[in-house]
Amino acid sequence: MKVLVPVKRVIDYNVKVRVKADGSGVDLANVKMSMNPFDEIAVEEAIRLKEAGKADEIVAVSIGVKQAQETLRTALAMGADRAILVEAADDVSTDIEPLAVAKILKGIVDEEQPGLVLCGKQAIDNDMNATGQMLAALLGWAQGTFASEVDVDGEAAVVTREVDGGLQTIKVKLPAVLTVDLRLNEPRYASLPNIMKAKKKPLDTKTPADYGVDVAPRLEVLKTSEPEARKAGVIVGSVDELVAKLKDEAGVL
Repeated sequence: MKVLVPVKRVIDYNVKVRVKADGSGVDLANVKMSMNPFDEIAVEEAIRLKEAGKADEIVAVSIGVKQAQETLRTALAMGADRAILVEAADDVSTDIEPLAVAKILKGIVDEEQPGLVLCGKQAIDNDMNATGQMLAALLGWAQGTFASEVDVDGEAAVVTREVDGGLQTIKVKLPAVLTVDLRLNEPRYASLPNIMKAKKKPLDTKTPADYGVDVAPRLEVLKTSEPEARKAGVIVGSVDELVAKLKDEAGVL
């Protein structure tokens, strides 16, 4: 079985995000970029499936700017077999919208014919949480979202999902699209020998036009602003004073 894993280049989760002075977007100048953490978990799960003999090839895909090659090389160093980069933007500040990404991924799936697509449940830069679901709808495939446990058994996959009320276990027929959550696994670090080997692994470059997809944005960002600063806490001397502050100042009672 072939496993397809889309990965996205985002601001590293350890970096404090800064908004541009004119409010036109997030400042990406001299900012460390890395693979979206949820996508990293998806790559790790694909590798574990291959190690267990349930997958025979892992293909990593990224859609965005040319610099996303670095993200794909990370996936290759972790254990992916080959990679596909779809250069859909020239400006690093351009974010390809989920529907366009899903349409491009559908084109890649039609070409590659994987038995499973493993996606991160969302990207930490826009938090859309939509691409996997849209891809499943376009393909007409089964889907399992927010997966915290995955067990592939023959022609089906048993998926434990994290839902509002707790955990839900479902069985989906393959091929399917799964989106993974944080508790699924702990991604491995790429070793130096594997980093060197990744440089020799195949990485194909495509464009949205190869799949007949228009990536022109449908949404317009009007303004980006910093969240309101949190006020300092205060120490109260009694329960009565606490209740009074919650009622009169915070307005929560």
